[in-house]
Amino acid sequence: MITHDLIGTDEDLAREVLIVARDIAPCILSFADGSEDQKDALAVLKRVYADLTVRGSRAVRSQSVGSASVSYADIDSAFDGQPRRALRTLCATATTSGLARGSFPLERPISRLWPETY
Repeated sequence: MITHDLIGTDEDLAREVLIVARDIAPCILSFADGSEDQKDALAVLKRVYADLTVRGSRAVRSQSVGSASVSYADIDSAFDGQPRRALRTLCATATTSGLARGSFPLERPISRLWPETY
């Protein structure tokens, strides 16, 4: 199970990241410990956590050298874009891995139209 201590050292921030991630992709709690899906989810969560701890280049909209100003972009969520898509993809593949994507009839109705003769 993914817990806050696996994400980062700031407990409050790590818990917040985990809460938002569970809202986006509830399946992350069902990944088996040590599984590839769990490792992938942790990689995404750790990246989001790291982005939140420092204001990196992702948040910078513009910079100017004269009088050294920096303006930051309006970001609604640290999960905007790639992190959100990655978590949703993990849940989509976890629910459909090994299964057909659709329902298929067990009997063959076409055989009733043209019965084979032996």
